[in-house]
Amino acid sequence: MMFQPPETFNIAEYFLDARVREGKGERNALLTDHRTLHYREVQAMANRFGHVLRRAGVEAEQRVIIALPDGAEFVAALFGTLKIGAVVVMVNPYLKPDAIEYFYGYTRATVAVVHKDTRDAFEEAAKKAPYLRSLLVIGDPSFEEQVADASEELETFPSHRDDPAVWLFSGGTTGRPKAVVQTHTSFANTTECYARNVIGYTEQDITLSVPKLYFGYATGSNLFFPFSVGATAVLFAEPCTADVLFEKIAQFRPTILINVPTMINHMIAHPGATRADVSSLRLVTSAGEALPVELHSRWKATFGVELLDGLGTAEMWHIFISNRPGHVRPGTLGTAVPGFDVKVCDESGHELPTGEVGSLWVRGNSRAIGYWQQMEKTKEAFRGEWYVSGDMICRDQDGYFTYCGRADDMLKVGGKWLSPQEVENCLLQHPAVAEVAVVGVIDEHGLTKPHAFVKVLEGQSPGLAEELQAFVRERLEPYKYPRNVVFLDELPRTHLGKVDRGRLRNA
Repeated sequence: MMFQPPETFNIAEYFLDARVREGKGERNALLTDHRTLHYREVQAMANRFGHVLRRAGVEAEQRVIIALPDGAEFVAALFGTLKIGAVVVMVNPYLKPDAIEYFYGYTRATVAVVHKDTRDAFEEAAKKAPYLRSLLVIGDPSFEEQVADASEELETFPSHRDDPAVWLFSGGTTGRPKAVVQTHTSFANTTECYARNVIGYTEQDITLSVPKLYFGYATGSNLFFPFSVGATAVLFAEPCTADVLFEKIAQFRPTILINVPTMINHMIAHPGATRADVSSLRLVTSAGEALPVELHSRWKATFGVELLDGLGTAEMWHIFISNRPGHVRPGTLGTAVPGFDVKVCDESGHELPTGEVGSLWVRGNSRAIGYWQQMEKTKEAFRGEWYVSGDMICRDQDGYFTYCGRADDMLKVGGKWLSPQEVENCLLQHPAVAEVAVVGVIDEHGLTKPHAFVKVLEGQSPGLAEELQAFVRERLEPYKYPRNVVFLDELPRTHLGKVDRGRLRNA
């Protein structure tokens, strides 16, 4: 299947206005610690925000930065921007001024919507932002007055289905984030293909997410997907810890939990894990990073809730390979989502036989326009209908895909290919290891050798490094053992929360 919307198409209408028109205006749309909003209230709030943005000088097709904590205001700002035909640019609200300055200049956003608690950094960066006209500050009395005075009625701009709708930033582990320009069609297509036909969202679902809304994985799974069927999304602003997550699950009783491997690990390791009541959950999704089979096994043993690993990219917006409810194969990403074609290719673009490792090629109606101001990288990644990912995968005879690592993370040790995920999964089986990342480090002879960076569950015991090296040698081929084990209090993370392998390589 492939979803082809009409030529005039705006996802604010598709995800929000249509629910009110269908008679679902009084259904719960958002749950927060402070209030519950129905779909009609979210629509009215978005319309008010749209009017305020227009008064600030925002025109159709211009960029609006949204840098807000998760909450009703984030949702209103996002849909308000879309409703006037402008383009949403979501960034982490807790960035430092130098990073904000980069986003201001790179996106040429005319307006940024920020929160009063983080306004100082955005105001500081705005001093060097020639394209920015104004900051709209949530919680500032003048802004709240503008919203209160604005009309609750606003006609949605007749966008073209191929117009840019949202800029997503690549989750690469090195260099400056690059913007992936995504269309209105992309968001609706993945909603139809993945959310409706793989996960099976219904209006009875309540969703809760570990990643925050500025991360495209959460924008889909904890906003667009539930809104597409009149379901309910739970939003909370505080940082997500295992304690907070168990508390929110008990409070809001979600049916779908949007998760990532790091938090899966934290939940399993929590001292109260076996006492936690997660009975409301019908399934949990995992994405953003590889999910080791060992973590999957521990999760099932601890909680017994179905865990669906999958793979998506900003370039194809969201998940296009996924395990299915009732058909989970641990250690794999699952199979291609209907509506997407996935193949494994060599460096020349020739499809490889079953079982061989190669580059991921994918096509479908969620393909991005390209990278903003990155023509060479656009030509390299987007080849006709296909997006060529930097991910290395292999496919078995049943059509299940296994993730082998990023192309630039794969290691050639002694002339043989080594997947860091294989060594990481092995080390996670050791009772002392809480988290681990394996990267290639060039030694004094110019040869690449695997090094392991480890966070332990408790205090580091003498001789643990040698013990971990021996642990791998006993279970894997000898060349795969880490030549060095470095213990860290925390693994470094990128702006999207993934392990920053580039920093580890240069440590």
